[in-house]
Amino acid sequence: MSGILDLLNSDLGKTIINGVSGQTNQPEDKTASVLTMAMPVLMQAMKRNASTPQGAEGLMSALNSKHDGSILDNLGGLFSGGVDDSVISDGSKILGHVLGNKQQNVEQALGAKSGMDAGSVAQILKVAAPILMGILGKQKQQSNVSSSSGLEGLLGGLIQGNSPQQEQSFLESILDADGDGSVVDDVAGMVLGGSKKKGGLGGLLGGLFGK
Repeated sequence: MSGILDLLNSDLGKTIINGVSGQTNQPEDKTASVLTMAMPVLMQAMKRNASTPQGAEGLMSALNSKHDGSILDNLGGLFSGGVDDSVISDGSKILGHVLGNKQQNVEQALGAKSGMDAGSVAQILKVAAPILMGILGKQKQQSNVSSSSGLEGLLGGLIQGNSPQQEQSFLESILDADGDGSVVDDVAGMVLGGSKKKGGLGGLLGGLFGK
């Protein structure tokens, strides 16, 4: 299975980046930077949520109904007249659910790293979150995942499709820097230069941002 970052580099990914950039009036390169950092973090947070039976069941139910992947079938239509308010409102709910009280930390850290204000990052994430759920819904169908127990593996595959093990551990450390099990505890420190290693996601982000 290809990873979420591979997907962002594909034609579909370029359409998403271009559309989100136009919708939020942000430069395309900065939008790409934010999405490249944010997508794996959101995936990892979803994976953590899906590790409980209740979380997995909730995600499964969303992917079976509203987020079945159909949003990807007409991205041109989604972006052409401006993204519908209902999609953005849905994105806001997804972010609140996935990131909980860490949402602002994440937005500030991504903003500081990409040179964008946190409010603009928040707008990008609201548009991107329903698309990310659509990608998951599509992958769920293609991989024939029919039970909530298969979701963790599906999410892990999308994250690890980009990554050697060290990148996985870097993502884990972003999501739980102080080891207390809560999601994205010290994103600012981690994303903004807490990682000295060059490999994995740390190296990838460094490469993207000229470090």
